[in-house]
Amino acid sequence: MGQAPAPLPLPLAPVPSPPPIAGVRRRRVLARGVDFQLTEAGDADGIPVLLLHGWPGHHYTWRHLLSDPPDGLRLIAPDLPGYGWSGPPPHRWLKQETVSDLLALLDAIGVQRVLLVGHDWGGYIGHLLALRAPERVERYLALNILHPWNSRRALAPHIWRFLAYQPLIAVAGYPLMRHSGLVAAVIRGSLVDRGAISAREIAWFSERFRAPVCARAATDTYRSFWREEVWAQLRGPRPPRSVVPTLALFGVQDRAIHHSLACARTADADQYSCELVYNCGHFIAEERPALVRRRLLELAENFR
Repeated sequence: MGQAPAPLPLPLAPVPSPPPIAGVRRRRVLARGVDFQLTEAGDADGIPVLLLHGWPGHHYTWRHLLSDPPDGLRLIAPDLPGYGWSGPPPHRWLKQETVSDLLALLDAIGVQRVLLVGHDWGGYIGHLLALRAPERVERYLALNILHPWNSRRALAPHIWRFLAYQPLIAVAGYPLMRHSGLVAAVIRGSLVDRGAISAREIAWFSERFRAPVCARAATDTYRSFWREEVWAQLRGPRPPRSVVPTLALFGVQDRAIHHSLACARTADADQYSCELVYNCGHFIAEERPALVRRRLLELAENFR
């Protein structure tokens, strides 16, 4: 959900296979018609942690955790349908459909209950998953994403942020991601600490979105939102109250989403808190990986 400054020069050559991450286990899992690329790390019998990336990302978003998994945790990082190295979904990229895909994935790998971590679109889908199947989510760590209970009044002062880039991606995302430096520019322009992600790391994201399947999935993520989902959300009933304990961790210098849209005051939840992280932008898992790790371990302490 980042905002793009001036395009950067095109980076490295396309990458046909997933990036190397020391110690991870990779496999393919078919669930609900999606050929998921699954990257796992840590204790195979440990507490399951489902890691959901956003745009413009894939499982490499979680490389700091995956390369050094905390003791006692089983990290499960799927590429979302059509993203990274997962196959395309057999349906539109509607967010509730993706929730169904992920629940089917958990069933396919025999995981009943997880700690959930989500960033950007993965964070939004994480909220939807926690609302639809709270029995499957022990606790939720939401990274730089608005919560689903914002009113029109709360959204109105910040709608320009979404209009600045989302309609463009919905209309022209496919050619822009495949044939320009858009993705690299989005990532660099969303960082406070420009050294948090190297040029090579950015290339693992930007070059993957040159693949037609990935560019198409990312475009449809925004297109389906603006054509259908945003209007249904504005006209529909307020989302139900959440019973899943949730911590929102939010980099304050996020240009795409204002931190007030994740605040506890407007959340309809039994347990919801928001921690603001200063001098940090949208990509908090990469700018502040040690903090994300600490908060995940704190949530894991109370896993039943």
